[in-house]
Amino acid sequence: VVCERSDVFASACAVARAFPLFTRRSASSRRTEKKHVTVEFVVFSLQICLSNAADGVRLAARIVDTPCSEMNTDHFLDEIKAVGSELGITPVIIRGEELKQRGFGGIYGVGKAAEHPPALAVLSHTPDGATQTIAWVGKGIVYDTGGLSIKGKTTMPGMKRDCGGAAAILGAFKATIKQGFKDNLHAVFCLAENSVGPTATRPDDIHTLYSGKTVEINNTDAEGRLVLADGVVYASKDLSADIILDMATLTGAQGISTGKYHAAVMTNSEQWEGACVRAGRSSGDLAHPLVYCPELHFSEFTSALADMKNSVADRENAQSSCAGLFIGSHLGFDWPGIWVHVDIASPVHAGERATGFGVALLMALFGQASDDSMLNQVSPLGAPTNKPEDKMERDCKRRRLV
Repeated sequence: VVCERSDVFASACAVARAFPLFTRRSASSRRTEKKHVTVEFVVFSLQICLSNAADGVRLAARIVDTPCSEMNTDHFLDEIKAVGSELGITPVIIRGEELKQRGFGGIYGVGKAAEHPPALAVLSHTPDGATQTIAWVGKGIVYDTGGLSIKGKTTMPGMKRDCGGAAAILGAFKATIKQGFKDNLHAVFCLAENSVGPTATRPDDIHTLYSGKTVEINNTDAEGRLVLADGVVYASKDLSADIILDMATLTGAQGISTGKYHAAVMTNSEQWEGACVRAGRSSGDLAHPLVYCPELHFSEFTSALADMKNSVADRENAQSSCAGLFIGSHLGFDWPGIWVHVDIASPVHAGERATGFGVALLMALFGQASDDSMLNQVSPLGAPTNKPEDKMERDCKRRRLV
């Protein structure tokens, strides 16, 4: 591959997307024999970063392509454990009835009707000398029937992809840690199968989430925000994260809001909003902002019986923005840290194949906290190089990334 040096990272990730791993085609149905493809970039000292990024993209795509019969919550936990073993990290796993006992009403309520119990799993990288804590929180709905608010026969196929956020975070975490990361980084996976059964959550049920807030369920197909609300609050309360990013295939409306190729971004920081857009351009995982206006939109969740409902009253009023606001409200709109929400519902796939979208975006966005020179180069964050040396040092918890 011959390209500009500034495009080499995005080009390598694009090549990785072109060669997905998952298939269940029998030998007789394959058009050609399986071939080994070698791609060479004529650069120096960058091969390891490109290889790790490509592996992360293909890991995420393989998980998203795999049907729920082979990628239920048990299997997803195996994938997390395998990455943890490779990196020398033992995951923390809270599962099944323990979720209920510890107050994770969102994750438990969504997944309690499935054969394979829901789980919250965490991989933690805590290097010496870290001065800030970052948490990536992924929606891992391994299959989404819609629950009792069941999807139709044309909209349910493809719902194996509803774990795309968690898959991207797993691939990005693996690649990022391999490249060296200077700060605390936690990958939080909110895993559940939104299934139908005698114990399934009903519309009108009221759940208490990990934030302590009560949620009246008016749509069991608005489940991703419930599991992510538990995940981001865990990142804040238990992991003391300064920067929390959640990534999810959250809303079908995302494709209407920002299209098939751009993720939708919502954040409480204007600087981070711009950084996400620039990271999208440098990584190839494109992103575009959503409206962030809780004072006008959060009233869509008004409930007479609980702190809020889980789905909007008016489906024509900025659905993707409102879905993101639901998650942010459990942190609190006055939460002092950085919160970023990334909705990847459309770009997580192209046709019938997964793209591994999100891995390159995360690696680029947080590249300034990496030991790797290429990730430093593609990252939009960090102190400008024209600042005096004495002003480039941190004077707060976010010196390298803000």
